[in-house]
Amino acid sequence: MRSNGKIDFSRRVSPRELPEWMDGECSYEQFRDCLRSLEKVNRLFLGYRPTLSWLQRMPREKQDPIYMVDVGSGGGDLLRRIASWASRRKIQVRLTGVDLNPLAARAAAEFTPRELGITWVTGDAMAHRPDHPIHIIVSSLMAHHLEDEEIVALLRWMESTATKGWFINDLERAEWSSRMFGLLPWHPMVRHDGPVSFRRAFRHDDWRRLLAAAEIPREAVTIERWRPGRLCVGRWK
Repeated sequence: MRSNGKIDFSRRVSPRELPEWMDGECSYEQFRDCLRSLEKVNRLFLGYRPTLSWLQRMPREKQDPIYMVDVGSGGGDLLRRIASWASRRKIQVRLTGVDLNPLAARAAAEFTPRELGITWVTGDAMAHRPDHPIHIIVSSLMAHHLEDEEIVALLRWMESTATKGWFINDLERAEWSSRMFGLLPWHPMVRHDGPVSFRRAFRHDDWRRLLAAAEIPREAVTIERWRPGRLCVGRWK
């Protein structure tokens, strides 16, 4: 929405109102190159730091191994970072990335050394039924692709499924972030989608409203701002 030619960042724009190119039809080569560019964005803007910092606070009772699912895993860069983080700390993990887009699993498998042992699944994470409990659920830069009602369903599923905790790493809605991102020389798809993503992103009030709709007690959850441009929601049980 624009007012006097100025984009309104006061409210979250629905993905239905403002689509991203990444959510549409594209070739595998375009999608793979876009994911590579997104990995560069995450490295440059410290995008893994919030999730790894949250994992550092994990209650350390013996749990061997820890089963973790990444919802909307894309090219798998977050799980590769988590695998490295866990290896340095001698924490045994079993990592699964789930993404609706079949191109994501193909790209993630291409990008990921087999010795990491990460499993890539195509489908709806909420329909994923492994033969063991899911201890931790994470997601990164996925929630802003969802409508509000879909986020509420995701929150309810995460709360009822994860036995140890869950963490959503996403963007904070802000005009300066959107403008800055659009000026940088990313892959064309990323350059278009980045400013759109910030308009579809969140502020504290959005997360408080969504958590209330999912009937998750506010006092049980942390909502943390991470610079640059991240707003993250987490819960340890």
